[in-house]
Amino acid sequence: MALSGRALRLTVFLGEDDLWHHKPLYHEIVRRAHQAGLAGATVLRGCEGYGASSMIHTTRLLSLSEDLPLVVIIVDAEERIREFLPRLDELAIEGLMTLDEVEVVRHAGRTGA
Repeated sequence: MALSGRALRLTVFLGEDDLWHHKPLYHEIVRRAHQAGLAGATVLRGCEGYGASSMIHTTRLLSLSEDLPLVVIIVDAEERIREFLPRLDELAIEGLMTLDEVEVVRHAGRTGA
């Protein structure tokens, strides 16, 4: 189903060391989004950042921090995103989650293999 017009963007900020049952938490979030049939999800890895703990995580050579910031972005119709939120509550995510209204200009799958 193609998505167009008004939609909601769910952004989840977390660390790459965050786990769910000994697997990366971001993977579980994407898996659940896919299972819920949401339009799409993307995981972005940051090179530097800090959150509620105020501890800076960076890729700079002089720093040995490995728990780099990650962002999971999921976009779909507002009602579908809001229905999905309780599935994230089960994960007890430590971090920030935001919702933004967006306008989808184009949503098309790849053609071919």
